[in-house]
Amino acid sequence: MGSRITVVLSPSNTEKLRNIQAKMIKTTTNSVSFSHVLNLVVSEGLKKFKA
Repeated sequence: MGSRITVVLSPSNTEKLRNIQAKMIKTTTNSVSFSHVLNLVVSEGLKKFKA
């Protein structure tokens, strides 16, 4: 389990993440949490950066 943090997202980004979540829910029988979707999107985005 990860750390609990507070993040403030813009409404447009929240809507995009909810749309991704909705598509994932339609294609699987498992539950798909908003946190799971957010972690997937962030991890994919971080792959573009070399730290």
